[in-house]
Amino acid sequence: MPFKILIIEDEKNISEIVAKYLEKEGYTTLIANDGIEGLALFRDSNPDLVISDVMMPTIDGFEVLREIRLISDVPVIMLTAKQEEVDRLKGFENGADDYVTKPFSPKELVRRVMVMLKRTYKAIEDKQVLIEGELKLDLNKQKLYKNEDEIDITSKEFQIIYAFFKNPRQILSREQLIELAFSNDFDGFDRTIDAHIKKIRHKIEEDTKNPKYLKTKYGAGYIFGGSDED
Repeated sequence: MPFKILIIEDEKNISEIVAKYLEKEGYTTLIANDGIEGLALFRDSNPDLVISDVMMPTIDGFEVLREIRLISDVPVIMLTAKQEEVDRLKGFENGADDYVTKPFSPKELVRRVMVMLKRTYKAIEDKQVLIEGELKLDLNKQKLYKNEDEIDITSKEFQIIYAFFKNPRQILSREQLIELAFSNDFDGFDRTIDAHIKKIRHKIEEDTKNPKYLKTKYGAGYIFGGSDED
């Protein structure tokens, strides 16, 4: 599945150019026109990397960065027209991973994105077998095992389980699961996810009424992991 990049930039011509160059390299992009919209999109879409301008209306990029760092370690590249060292230091102190000064080359920015993604997610890419308790997901073969016994799953079930394995112990709404598992290729309704979850539960749980791995958080979504917490 392609990496998902969130671009938070109030200058439409810049965000569209950056998105075009990223999509040319095979990435999926989302665009927000200000910090508030950017944070909302971040929470809804769980991007793999964020590109955020510093100077924006409503809330600036530093505040966006602080809010992101409260809930995520996702890599963030800051865009700024300022060249003062103090501004770059402020960004790094708040958790920025890289800085690009305007005007910039879109090709250079894409290259920085590629390096950042490789550095951040290489361990995940190299790890072709994901394990959660008694469950094992083989990414190459697209197979699921429990205690070394293969569990028969469909391709859509695999995509959903893979999304859960990548986001353990995080509450995921139906909309987030659709975006994470299927992106734009989902042709059902959000309630269709419930049907898939029910089938997956019957395949991986000893007791579907008291699930160990795949739990419902009523009014919020689903959470995956071997934790015994309610």
